[in-house]
Amino acid sequence: MSLTLAWYINWVKTWDISPKETIDWYLQKADWNSFNAFARIHNEYASTNIEAFSSLWLCWAPISIKDNFLVQWTISSCWSKMLEDFVSPYTSTVIQNLEKAWGLMIWKTNMDEFAMWSSTETCYFGNVLNPLDLSRVPWGSSWWSAASVAWDLCLASIWTDTAWSVRQPAAMCGVVWVKPTYWRTSRYWIQAMSSSLDQAWVITKTVEDAVLLLESISWQDNFDAMTIYRSNDTTDWNISLQSDDLSWIKLALPREFLSEWLDDRIRDRLDHTIEIAKKLWATVDIVEVPLLSYWVPTYYILCPAEVSSNLSRFDGIRFWLWNQTDTFESIDDYYSTIRQQWFWPEVLRRIMVWSYVLSAWFYDAYYKKAQQVRSMMTRQIDWIFDSYDAIIWPTSPILPWKLWELSSDPVQMYLADIYTVIANLAWIPAATIPMWNVKEAGYSLPTWFQIMTKHRDEATMFRIASVLESSLS
Repeated sequence: MSLTLAWYINWVKTWDISPKETIDWYLQKADWNSFNAFARIHNEYASTNIEAFSSLWLCWAPISIKDNFLVQWTISSCWSKMLEDFVSPYTSTVIQNLEKAWGLMIWKTNMDEFAMWSSTETCYFGNVLNPLDLSRVPWGSSWWSAASVAWDLCLASIWTDTAWSVRQPAAMCGVVWVKPTYWRTSRYWIQAMSSSLDQAWVITKTVEDAVLLLESISWQDNFDAMTIYRSNDTTDWNISLQSDDLSWIKLALPREFLSEWLDDRIRDRLDHTIEIAKKLWATVDIVEVPLLSYWVPTYYILCPAEVSSNLSRFDGIRFWLWNQTDTFESIDDYYSTIRQQWFWPEVLRRIMVWSYVLSAWFYDAYYKKAQQVRSMMTRQIDWIFDSYDAIIWPTSPILPWKLWELSSDPVQMYLADIYTVIANLAWIPAATIPMWNVKEAGYSLPTWFQIMTKHRDEATMFRIASVLESSLS
């Protein structure tokens, strides 16, 4: 079994393992990387900070981060030609919290351009492969993080998730993913695709590791007014993983998620998981979520609108890429040429869609209406939590597919997100836990389920996840 974060911290504190030797080992493994998970390896950053970090909470544990987290004096390109050589003058609050706790950022990982699309097929610098089957996609714009953790190229990873970016790749690579309540982690100096949906999450090998890492980065930030105040004795963060059964829990399973688009093999493994939960004395009821079919359309109106606004700053002039504007006949000619050449087709597609829904003629019909539907759907989820402690359902309706298999069918790929967009739109915490594997073309591919709880109730989510993780292992 690969080294976990909890084991690493314990062994460092008992002098059974050396932080420097561990880092050197993982740096060597990164050099052997065959599935393109890392954009850059920051050896100088590691050598400069190792002594200072080794005595702190995370004991200089090697962590990978997504390339849209800004780290001072390092390149943060979002894997786009537009920011290929951009060196950040700032460090994001999440990374500052990581450094204060102990974590050592060594790797910047691969990602879809500006976190758009899902299957690694729109990366300017190349695709990432699924470590369980190199012919398949790891899915989600944070697949680099999931792949690096699954392949044991790092102890854990931090990334951003807009709707599926973390849960989907964590599921398809067979690792643990945790999304906290929207206000838990700071968004300061993170290049967000969609500001009301994006936030920092963690990918780890175990639930216990997720608790350790999330506690380290979740603090109030004066530069992000949305973050929640939390002191060491705050009751809503009193997380205990010690529980032998689920007799205290009531779980809701949405009927609409057990539909024809759910792969039979995933449905079968989910049924087994529910049976185990019942054997652990949990109450599991089927509930109705009438507006389920509207989640994905609502997301693909709201998210593109915010993306169009956030990407307007990238014009090739700022952020040090291009300054020869005198070679163009007009500024319009310059913008159309530069953005067409340096943005990939998926980015251009979303900018066009998002600009359309924000236009004066269609704002009320699309964007405003989508915001109203989002409020209605959020109230529906809140009503479920009035009677139940958590919602349980699959993470994805399909297994990992072959590289380029669905690239010509964006609608089919968008629909794969139907089970994950809810947590982001409703701003609630969620976690993905691997279930049993299934055989596909000679490979052992993971199946998965996710747990969602009400706002600020990560403690319940972690306790359920910990019990089921032990029971399913």
